[in-house]
Amino acid sequence: MLAQRLTPGDEIRVIAPSTSMAVVKGKQIDLAVNRLNDLGFKVTFGKYSENHDEFFSTTVKERIADLHDAFSDRQVKAVLTGVGGYNANQLLRHIDYDLIKDNPKIFCGYNDITSLQLAIYRKTGLVTYYGPHFSSFGVKHGFEYTLKSFLEAVTNDAPFEIEPSEVWSDDPWFLEQEQRNFVQNTGYTILQGGNASGKLIGGNLSTINLLQGTEYMPSLHNSILFIEDDEETHARIFDRQLQSLLHQPDAAGIKAILIGRFQKDSQITETALRQIIASKSELRGIPVIANVNIGHVQPFATLPIGSTATVTVVSNNVEISVDQMEYNES
Repeated sequence: MLAQRLTPGDEIRVIAPSTSMAVVKGKQIDLAVNRLNDLGFKVTFGKYSENHDEFFSTTVKERIADLHDAFSDRQVKAVLTGVGGYNANQLLRHIDYDLIKDNPKIFCGYNDITSLQLAIYRKTGLVTYYGPHFSSFGVKHGFEYTLKSFLEAVTNDAPFEIEPSEVWSDDPWFLEQEQRNFVQNTGYTILQGGNASGKLIGGNLSTINLLQGTEYMPSLHNSILFIEDDEETHARIFDRQLQSLLHQPDAAGIKAILIGRFQKDSQITETALRQIIASKSELRGIPVIANVNIGHVQPFATLPIGSTATVTVVSNNVEISVDQMEYNES
């Protein structure tokens, strides 16, 4: 199920189902609002989006109220999460999935929001979007790639390509907007070649694994699996997190894997990554592509969870295309 495309004049609701919007600087909020306004969108905020407790989140009841209000409000056409965090999975058994199914909207964010996106897709069939938070629109420099991909994913039905960005940055932009260090992008890293088509399933790897064994975990059958993680991971953690996911009963149905660029503090080298992938007998014969613009390293693409995608590797060239349609299992 695909939500209606965004058009100028539409209202975008910002909610904080994980960490509170209180952690985002006012200037970044102003820039994000102005950027979305300039695109023709109206921005509103959930009633409890800036509330916070000692963990810089707020109660399950308040976060659920904002989520349900956003989906029930007929004026709202898209829901952006304010920022990531650690505790969005607290909401899963309190969500009214019938409400969401009856009021499909674009729902976009990343990192901890993975648990909500995958659960909503699993329970309702609604395609959700792994892409920028509202706070991401407050990035002052180097945002063009992220914005272009977001608009391609949510404003039209045409197929689009996930291409490497020209440059990338792992700077803590939220602390210092002007002193940015952009690195020339050398393109994708082909760990294993091949061609595949399937449904896009994925997100933050650590968060995906929180859903294992629950009713909220979507099937990996016929999937183009995309995974990324933040600076808290390193080679051994990534290895066991990936292995855990490959123990899922339907993991044999994974058709390809896309791995997001790792943050510098992860210290995961290409050599280590190649060794990890080569050690997984479960992945033999399928394409595995690394350094994809997904997740925590700026800029990043927007991937529609549940849509059809194709990965093609010819010689040293990689094409990743998204068809903007629900994947048909038949």
